[in-house]
Amino acid sequence: MTDRPLLTRSEICAAVRALGVRPGGVLMFHTRMSALGHVVGGADSIILALQDAVGPQGTLMVLTGWDDDPFELEHWETARQQAYLRELPAFDPKVSASARGMGTLPERLRTWPGALRSDHPECSVAALGPAARHLIHPHPAHDAFGADTPLSRLVALDGQVLMLGAPLDTITLLHHAETVAAAGPKIRVTYRMPVLEGGERVWRDFRDINSSSGAYDYTKLAPAGVDPFEFLARCALSAGVGTAGLVGMGESHLFEARALVRFAVDWLERTFPAHAGLTNPAES
Repeated sequence: MTDRPLLTRSEICAAVRALGVRPGGVLMFHTRMSALGHVVGGADSIILALQDAVGPQGTLMVLTGWDDDPFELEHWETARQQAYLRELPAFDPKVSASARGMGTLPERLRTWPGALRSDHPECSVAALGPAARHLIHPHPAHDAFGADTPLSRLVALDGQVLMLGAPLDTITLLHHAETVAAAGPKIRVTYRMPVLEGGERVWRDFRDINSSSGAYDYTKLAPAGVDPFEFLARCALSAGVGTAGLVGMGESHLFEARALVRFAVDWLERTFPAHAGLTNPAES
């Protein structure tokens, strides 16, 4: 028997509706299931509860990534590099597992009947619902968080971001703000991934902001021990952008995607003044 409070599908639905989740909308979610309590039915109940909350005309979206991806290949020792270069299967959005570090829910949504997944190996998203195909395609190889990407379409569709017991430093949408902000200098990376082209495995270069340790030099901006994304998200909450409440035992937050991007872009542009001539492609 568990000694943690029980949490049911209907209770989750009621709690996220109380936070402000809208029926018929697009909802991107991040979840730390262990923070919520003992969920009756586990990951399945969470997906079902979120479907209940957005209704049949609503769409769910989640970052999936790719389990065991070779993002840091160039830093590995030689034998490991060679093994991956020889035999790592190409990324296939239909079968490649979601990154385990993102928890149980991304893989559960990815494998849910009717779910679709974008074809970017490092930054892929899965979506389920009427807007799923529009959200996931296309997903550019470069600047995968920027313009004409799943995240930009989330904003354009007036979507919401739900942090369901998840820590604020995991808000993927803030990478979109980092990308589109007219701020600088931006820290960028190039990495290689095996993908399918014409049915063949091909190693391909990808270029993007540094989403691993930050697109900007955040040193000394946030209080000691506080992740810059958490700091930025809490600044947004203090400014009235987003709501907070409990879902089960878990502190949870809901953000309007457009409002959060506007706040973050403004914060980044004030904190990291742009070089002359840069323009701001952020959504109006």
